[in-house]
Amino acid sequence: MPHTHSKFVHYTVIIITQIFILAFGYGFLGAVAYYEYLAPSDSVCEAMKSHPGEVTMLVALIATVLSVVTATLFTLSVKEALRHRICQPISLIQLSAGVALAQGSHILSYRHMELTVLTLFIFGVLKLLTAGWTTLLTPAYFMWPVQLNGSEIDITGSAFATLLQKEFLASGLIQNDAFEVLDIGGMLSGVAAAGFIFGLPGTFNFNGAKYNISTQGVVPTIEAFSGSDGIPDANGTRLGFSGGNVTVNTGIVPGLHSRVPIPQGFSTNYSMWQQGLTANVSCQAIDSSQPQYLWNTNNSNVIYTNPAASSTNLITGLRLWNISVNCGTNTSTTYEYLTMVDANGSGNLSGNGFLPSVVCLGPTNTNQNYSSFTIFTQGFYKYDFLKASMCEVVPLLTRVRADYSNEQISSEVISSTPFQSENAELLLFIAGVARYQSINSQGLTSSTIGDTLYSIYSSTTTKYVNNNLNDTQVYLELEDYWRGVVEFSATFLRSGFMATGSFPDNIIPNNISSPVNGTMFISTIGWTRWTKNSPTYLLATVPLTIITILTFACALYSLLEALEEHRNHTHKAHFNVSNTIHLVMLCAAGSLKLADFGHRKGIKKNEVVKVHLEELHSPRLST
Repeated sequence: MPHTHSKFVHYTVIIITQIFILAFGYGFLGAVAYYEYLAPSDSVCEAMKSHPGEVTMLVALIATVLSVVTATLFTLSVKEALRHRICQPISLIQLSAGVALAQGSHILSYRHMELTVLTLFIFGVLKLLTAGWTTLLTPAYFMWPVQLNGSEIDITGSAFATLLQKEFLASGLIQNDAFEVLDIGGMLSGVAAAGFIFGLPGTFNFNGAKYNISTQGVVPTIEAFSGSDGIPDANGTRLGFSGGNVTVNTGIVPGLHSRVPIPQGFSTNYSMWQQGLTANVSCQAIDSSQPQYLWNTNNSNVIYTNPAASSTNLITGLRLWNISVNCGTNTSTTYEYLTMVDANGSGNLSGNGFLPSVVCLGPTNTNQNYSSFTIFTQGFYKYDFLKASMCEVVPLLTRVRADYSNEQISSEVISSTPFQSENAELLLFIAGVARYQSINSQGLTSSTIGDTLYSIYSSTTTKYVNNNLNDTQVYLELEDYWRGVVEFSATFLRSGFMATGSFPDNIIPNNISSPVNGTMFISTIGWTRWTKNSPTYLLATVPLTIITILTFACALYSLLEALEEHRNHTHKAHFNVSNTIHLVMLCAAGSLKLADFGHRKGIKKNEVVKVHLEELHSPRLST
């Protein structure tokens, strides 16, 4: 009875231990599948990142221990099952296969392919246990996604148009220190956009935020990328914005498993869907004699001369230009420019350039609607590579995907729509910024726009710009320059109306609020749920599952045999079939007669001989 009881305990321990190991494997797999993402605490993640070799060694050690325990339980169950099975007739080749499995090995016999394949399969599965556990337990770097949502100013609707119109009536188109911001910011945005097409670095900074190529009309919706944290004064918001903190209203959307803490991670980037604004700009040469344009650059007068100043490097003379163009319906628009000339009234001085631009808001003919504006321009002196030209600017309201990473904001237009009637005030502001830029970019001796076109091309080629500049290339630059200015004007407008203090309690009213949503990606280390196309984790559990089933089968068989012994009050001899000495002793104790090696087919004949265990006075094998 004590012996039988100990066997029950022995088999029960094998089964329970194997259940625990299987439950750990599938439990871990199930936890990863249920939560989708699992990561240790941030301190542990930092330690794992700093000591990757130690992490690999620890995982390999755990995988090896679990594999050894599983394999040991399997071989023990096979030994016990074989000890009971040998009491019934069994061929020597089958006994040999069982002994091989009890030793964690296999047999190779072309005459018995079924047993060979079976033992090789089980042997291979045993060897895959460590690989399976390693695959299951090894942590990997991954991006933990967290959903975000929030709001930003909506500049596309009629409610904002009403608010913008009130600002125009109260303080004008551009207010206070915003003059300098629009002057320098618009110019730099245009330069960044124009230079990128020629391979120059296209990074633009505004209000502490860094944009890739151009702003695409977006405003930062992520606090870490919002730039300046200064508080604007009372007159430093909306159209008077000159820099300062932009209110960010974006937060985390609670997930299905809110109890799982979100790690801080090693780094964080974001992908947000939000409003943007860009423009399709198309530039082409015009004939100044065409009546529908009436581009006139011939009206100028010398208003100041000082011949004596030439020897002292002072201003020798000034010419006042009245540049006019027909903006449609017989409406003429005129801009005044002042340039420096020599004592004879000539402006073609060394290094001097003149590039006037006139902005027409609205149609230049009956077929054009008020969803665009036109810029007329021409270069003189150093800029005479730019012929009399017109650029049609068609602003577009866009939905963009803004990527926030590496301290930079990059935007991609997903969809766009042209301006509608409710966007008239917005068009007026954008055209006003372009007008301000076109006037203020020209100084006494040079133009910012002209220098941009000239320097970008000359910095990327060895050719002389005036003789070799391709019209297509200069128009591509000019188009990108004005697109950059338009996009900056939208970013400026959004920033001004989202600046701290622009609205009571910094809460944007619902009627001028637009939703934003996206995903925060946290770089960390841990475990993620497998994808449908890569069921690696599931495959990793296959060896464990197979060995567990075989272990259960052997242990259950032994348990049933032990119960039978208990009912019959019998007792089988205890020996180890995988022990060579035990097998030799069993053979020597019996009357087992087999063909010897001298027999031509002795081994083949002996393989099919059936033996069984006899227990008369001592255990022995007999046929």
